[in-house]
Amino acid sequence: MSNEPRHGEFLQIGEAAERTGLTQRTLRYYEEKGLLSPPQRMDGGFRLYSGTDLERLGRIREMKDLLGFSLAEIREMLDADEVRTQIRDEWNRDADVAEKAAKLRVAREATLHQLQLLDAKMEKMAALRDELAERMAKYDARLLEWTGEGAKAKG
Repeated sequence: MSNEPRHGEFLQIGEAAERTGLTQRTLRYYEEKGLLSPPQRMDGGFRLYSGTDLERLGRIREMKDLLGFSLAEIREMLDADEVRTQIRDEWNRDADVAEKAAKLRVAREATLHQLQLLDAKMEKMAALRDELAERMAKYDARLLEWTGEGAKAKG
């Protein structure tokens, strides 16, 4: 069974939360913070989530859990995605090569910004990893000095 609703099908907040592994409160919070567009609503005011919404939630979760991005960084990444989506949607309407080139420059800048965010995160992670590896080396040296035993488990 696919994780996404079928074309034209919408999920209420409880099922959307279950499928994404997030809580209903988190979905409402992401909406409040502008990470997720306000979903469509049923007559009774119940939120309805589309397959596109679930894809976006998956991307948000990946950036938060896997990459450790803050909500502000996630917002910047999503903004760049939206710029590229808008350009892609308008691409065929622009016959003029100069207009297309200008749009490619905008898309390139948005992607460059995403790379810079990711590079900054990776630099911080590398620095932390180096610090922890240095600490491990000190522990191993002390153990060797005091007990004569070398490192038993490598990380």
